[in-house]
Amino acid sequence: MKEFDLSEKVAVITGASRGIGLAAAKKLASCGATCILVSRKIESLEAGAKEITDAGGKAEAMACHTGYPEQIEALYEKIMEKYGRLDILVNNAATNPHFGEMVTADAGIWDKTLDVNIKGPFFMTKYAVPMMKEGGSIVNVSSVNAVRPGFFQGVYSATKAALVNMTQTLARELAPRGIRVNALLPGLTDTKFASAIIGSDEICQHALAQIPMGRYAQPEEMAGTILYLASDAATYTTGACLVVDGGMTI
Repeated sequence: MKEFDLSEKVAVITGASRGIGLAAAKKLASCGATCILVSRKIESLEAGAKEITDAGGKAEAMACHTGYPEQIEALYEKIMEKYGRLDILVNNAATNPHFGEMVTADAGIWDKTLDVNIKGPFFMTKYAVPMMKEGGSIVNVSSVNAVRPGFFQGVYSATKAALVNMTQTLARELAPRGIRVNALLPGLTDTKFASAIIGSDEICQHALAQIPMGRYAQPEEMAGTILYLASDAATYTTGACLVVDGGMTI
């Protein structure tokens, strides 16, 4: 289907060493995109990039800590020099250093979470926009916790709610330039990030009891939504915040 043909398109995916980020990179690459996998450490990215190239796709690993705007700016300078443009940005990198009552979080917890979960996607977008032409697509990976705060995940949930608001703001502001901005709100997904929940029998069973489908998702089940939002199948979709949660928020 030509709407999903991403040949000749350049995509940046943050938090791409594993989980939803890596699954998204594989999916976009399978549709022809040249995927730049981004995370803090180059070593953790190279295996994923090799998986993609071994399967016949195009991928490159580039290290960048998205909590530091100067590293983001340097990343885009490198991309611009090599590729000359950017067509797709998937802001997937996130952190959740605090698992407990919200009022027990200190200033350091707030600073780290805000730097990665809010400022990171903002500056990734800020420096991406000048490289994008009409038809560019930005996909922010938020969380179902944006609409239903997670147990002992108050700080994380607040930042993900802010990311939804930022998605809608940027969608309105960038629409005249022909750049779409949307968000994916995943439910409980089997990633290292969710190990505090999935790894605890008691907490996991409590979470599954709230999901009509009775199970958590695999990262690959989020990649299809990212592909849709990134592709020409979604040319009239902007400001959308798509919940993919097995029915949890019904």
